[in-house]
Amino acid sequence: MSFLTLTNVSKFYGSACVVDSLNLSVQKGEFVSLLGPSGCGKTTTLQMIAGFVDATSGQIQLDGRDITHAKPNSRGLGIVFQSYALFPHMTVFDNVSFGLEMRRMPKAERQERVKAALALVHLEAQAERYPRELSGGQRQRVALARALVIEPPVLLLDEPLSNLDAKLREEMQFELRQIQRKVGTTTIMVTHDQTEAMSISDRVVVMEGGRVTQIDAPYQLYEQPQTRFISTFVGKANLLPGRVSRAGPQAQIDLGSLQVEVVGQGLHHGAEVVLSLRPEKISFVPCGQGVVDGVVRERFFLGSQWLYHLSTPMGELTVACPNGDVAPLKEQGGTGLTWSERSLRVLS
Repeated sequence: MSFLTLTNVSKFYGSACVVDSLNLSVQKGEFVSLLGPSGCGKTTTLQMIAGFVDATSGQIQLDGRDITHAKPNSRGLGIVFQSYALFPHMTVFDNVSFGLEMRRMPKAERQERVKAALALVHLEAQAERYPRELSGGQRQRVALARALVIEPPVLLLDEPLSNLDAKLREEMQFELRQIQRKVGTTTIMVTHDQTEAMSISDRVVVMEGGRVTQIDAPYQLYEQPQTRFISTFVGKANLLPGRVSRAGPQAQIDLGSLQVEVVGQGLHHGAEVVLSLRPEKISFVPCGQGVVDGVVRERFFLGSQWLYHLSTPMGELTVACPNGDVAPLKEQGGTGLTWSERSLRVLS
């Protein structure tokens, strides 16, 4: 049985639908990310779970209990806001202790719980400091400790790493996941950063225009995108328009003068389709020895890899290659391009 369940949950502001009939089941101890662009409804969904926003319709259940209309403070959830929302006049210790004080926990037990929470986020030495005396990453840890110290059934994270610089953000992604695994708290995180969602989640919920478009494990989501939006929002993709020239279990797709075979379930002869091909699935070979030849229009050095834009008879293709020992291709140079037909995905 699912630990947290949203059933046909919708939110309207007047006639504007922000979240449309959302269904989601989260298992106990699972880390789930709500991923999508600004305005897709992910933050509103989190706020409905927290109780800060009333659902227009539908039901939210937590461990078998209907909390759809329960007040936020009765849900007992832990929340880390984008701004961290720390009390500037309180020390780190007092910030973390605040929630336990509101629950009238005895002082001795409260102190032990706070010490354990600070140890979990490696901030024991900063217990008597104030938020202004901490780095961004340390403030983020304080907010996390404050949310976890109450031992919530569910931890809600609203863009928790968005205020950090790129390097610290990457470090904190993995630290956040390690802490979550150690504690085992069911966690729902809102983010617009696909790398963040893919790297630390058990499952990712992709939202677009208030609707869920796909729920999957990160690897499946990346390798088997179901829509054009997902294929380009979750990573990069070459989108290849084509037409079905042969239906069947192994359908044939015409891509201009090129024919390729794909798994053809549900495809009909003559139907127009779009294929997705990830840039890193394409390899360079000598001219005339690949699927198609191309000319390097421009290249970009990204440190760990090179990103190429090439002109081909199929249109422009993007190719990503590791920065290895082989010299990079030169701009305006010709090359062959090849890939496995298993790398092609039919989009709906």
